[in-house]
Amino acid sequence: MSFVMGRCIGVDVGGTKIAAARVEPDGSLSRRFRTDTRAAEGPASVIERICQGIEQVMGEESVEGIGIACPGPLNARTGVVLSPPNLPGWDRVPLKDRLEERFGVPVRVENDANAAAWGEYLMGAGRGADPMIYITVSTGIGGGMVLDGRLYRGADTYAGEIGHTIVDPGGAPCGCGRRGCLEAMASGTAIARAGAEVVRKGNRRIRELSGGSAPRAEHVFAACREGDEDASRIISETVRYLAIGISNIIHLFNPRAIVIGGGVASAGDVLFPSLRERVRACLMPSFAGTFELLPAKLGEDAGVIGAAALWAKRSE
Repeated sequence: MSFVMGRCIGVDVGGTKIAAARVEPDGSLSRRFRTDTRAAEGPASVIERICQGIEQVMGEESVEGIGIACPGPLNARTGVVLSPPNLPGWDRVPLKDRLEERFGVPVRVENDANAAAWGEYLMGAGRGADPMIYITVSTGIGGGMVLDGRLYRGADTYAGEIGHTIVDPGGAPCGCGRRGCLEAMASGTAIARAGAEVVRKGNRRIRELSGGSAPRAEHVFAACREGDEDASRIISETVRYLAIGISNIIHLFNPRAIVIGGGVASAGDVLFPSLRERVRACLMPSFAGTFELLPAKLGEDAGVIGAAALWAKRSE
């Protein structure tokens, strides 16, 4: 199965930044725009900044459509953004309608993890792998699924919340109100929290790497590379929880590929060898050799490319 795509615009809306680009049929980005989201200013201000980005990358040439990757929850069918935690004040904002009124071009709005999954499936690490599962491990943990050559969204377009599968019922509280979600136990935020805890107990190396400021996940990974005992334990626990979550997904969907993206996944030299080993240990023997566990290829462009690729059409 193959896909074709005309010239489109992709926009990736995050809690801290907005990125936009004109995406050519071969997946290359011909124009780029990036700015701060300034989410605290509210929906009207953020939408205006989205529009500025679209105007800058569109130029005078026509485009087939505009794709928006946006934090959920949202309804991908109606393009209404419901109440994303990192976009304060957004409550049932009809983003699709507002942008179509502004530009006179059809708009599609998709959960950011789903958009990244679609981009990796069409043009990245998961190309041609079906079913394919995409997991982003960053500040939080999200996911998207491609089944039978289509994004699987579920009955109400809320599918893919891999970060809120429970991997430890007695674990840390999650922002969703429950305990032990994968996001609460293995995200960049969870790693940073564990790093801060060992610094409070006297760990000097992580404190040095963070310059005395609050540790971030990258500081814990750096200390782990140096052989720091506390950091190694934190990363080992992170890998254990990720392996539980990933093995559950494999048992459910029997995918050909699991693609891991996001900021935490960029520490592949530390993460992937042990993660592959732990995942294999969690699986039934019959699943051995049925899938690949791969780092994402599109990097920071995954959301923009995936958003534009929402306009890709099947070419039978």
